[in-house]
Amino acid sequence: MNKLNQLTKEQTNLIPIVKDEQGNTVVSGRDLHEFLGVKTKYLDWFKRMTEYGFDESIDFAVFLKNEKDDTAFGGYRKITDHAMTLDMAKEISMIQRTERGKQARQYFIEVEKRYKNQQPQLPTSPTEMLKLAIDSTLETAGKVEALNTRMDEFEQNAPIDPGEYNYLSKRISSEVQNYVVSHHMILNQKQRSHLYKDVNRGVKEVTGVKTRSQLRKKDFEVVDRYLMNWTPSPATLMIIEKLDDEDKGQTRLW
Repeated sequence: MNKLNQLTKEQTNLIPIVKDEQGNTVVSGRDLHEFLGVKTKYLDWFKRMTEYGFDESIDFAVFLKNEKDDTAFGGYRKITDHAMTLDMAKEISMIQRTERGKQARQYFIEVEKRYKNQQPQLPTSPTEMLKLAIDSTLETAGKVEALNTRMDEFEQNAPIDPGEYNYLSKRISSEVQNYVVSHHMILNQKQRSHLYKDVNRGVKEVTGVKTRSQLRKKDFEVVDRYLMNWTPSPATLMIIEKLDDEDKGQTRLW
């Protein structure tokens, strides 16, 4: 409670209620002093109020704030203020024995009620305690499941490691060679290159990547399953056959 957090300030019709850095509801001593219309200087008045049994760090905290002053360097000067608990503010208001003091006290009582109504009620029965424990467990389980899902997504979108990449490269070479052997094909390097282009084109289509180096871990099983069922497209086989005819034609010319 060492200083007021102006970002959490709640504007009210009478006296501003604020939250300190620890989340405690407090009142500025100077704001209360101004509302009460006390003629005594603030620091003298506040010192006299503390003589009613209020202790620093329990009932109030001292802090400095800027006050506009055209005569000071930068247009502001530092002044001392105090962050008081609502209980202290209520008692000080009652001590004043004025109409303003009565208004302030009633106001602080209403503010306190409102804040209490906003706080969740603690369980009072074994059933309520059990329900709270179950709700808490389910909430924690939900967070853990969401975290696990994000971790799975992160892992699945990670690039495949060198070992997996080499495995797929060997699988592609193996599938091409198996197809050539099983179909008793005699191919030159140019013809074989069209088979490799065909299988690589299929890998890109089933995974949505532009190059094999962009494959992710989630793509590994997809590519592996694709290679198990790969056969060259009719267009690729026609190109290979055309190249074969061209080679034979050139041979006959020689």
